[in-house]
Amino acid sequence: MTLRKIIHIDMDAFYASVEQRDNPAYRGMPIAVGGSPEGRGGVVATASYEARKFGVRSAMPSKRALQLCPSIIFVYPRFDVYRDVSRHVRSIFQRYTDLIEPLSLDEAFLDVTLDKPGIGSAIAIAQEIKQAIRDELQLTASAGVSINKFVAKIASDMHKPDGLTFIGPSQIESFMEKLPVEKFFGVGKVTADKMQRMGLFNGADLKKLSENDLVQHFGKAGRFYYRIVRGLDDRPVQPHRETKSVGAEDTFPHDLTTLTEMDPELDKLAQKVASRLEKHQLKGRTITLKVKYHDFRQITRNHSTPLPISDADTIATAAKQLLAKTDPETEGDKIRLLGITVSNFGEEHRPETPQLSLF
Repeated sequence: MTLRKIIHIDMDAFYASVEQRDNPAYRGMPIAVGGSPEGRGGVVATASYEARKFGVRSAMPSKRALQLCPSIIFVYPRFDVYRDVSRHVRSIFQRYTDLIEPLSLDEAFLDVTLDKPGIGSAIAIAQEIKQAIRDELQLTASAGVSINKFVAKIASDMHKPDGLTFIGPSQIESFMEKLPVEKFFGVGKVTADKMQRMGLFNGADLKKLSENDLVQHFGKAGRFYYRIVRGLDDRPVQPHRETKSVGAEDTFPHDLTTLTEMDPELDKLAQKVASRLEKHQLKGRTITLKVKYHDFRQITRNHSTPLPISDADTIATAAKQLLAKTDPETEGDKIRLLGITVSNFGEEHRPETPQLSLF
């Protein structure tokens, strides 16, 4: 059987690195994209490596980041710029393969088993991609190379930043046995804590359990753990993954307390969602509103329509009515993030079908 050649590319501290590239004053400084300079609200989207030395991490409340690193600089995110950079990175990938599976703006799997230029070596291709990203974008990326997605993903994280790690077929099983359970891609903190309470600290410990034992303790994921600890992952790189939803969200530099402040933000988000729907030629039946408060509570509310919708005005109207039902001006319920998602695409919308009002 022909072994796949899989590369996982992960941009280094992506948002923060773009900001440091574009603003010389940020270079060499501990910065956090997202959050709030007063530590009043918000969370860190990405921290520079200078900030990470102090323990600042993604998804950390800005208050905690400020405690760990009093000199940290909070930078408001520029997602349009990050998307432009991501598209350029994708164009570099396309020089080598069309089998590209993006996971987010800053990472993707590539299947280069049969690469376009006929190079034949996944390691050489990864080196060329990293160099092109450096030359054309003045950014760095880390790469993992192996015969399957799971191992390539883990490998890309081993020597960050600007790393390249190859884990060959003969190395995989011994590598997985030594890997701490918290490093397994897909194992979150709660699952890792549960495993450790069971005396399972690394792959070798997991390997002692039967598939039935793992399923009993971890549900369907147990089957995945059973295979992956043995280096078995036959999932293909999926370049055309079906789009399940299209959305946009924004974390605000200051908490919102009135509808007068919130409504214009929903208009902006609805416009972004409508533009993305148009780009993908999609119309959806379900509008979901996401609200995150200053104390990190989060709620979602949704509404489904009889026929597909995609225009900004209809999406904004739905989101505003969903927001109004949450009584957003309640004293103490300060809002730091709003998001809108459209999903439930179903059959392709026919132009001659009239669009119904939402409510």
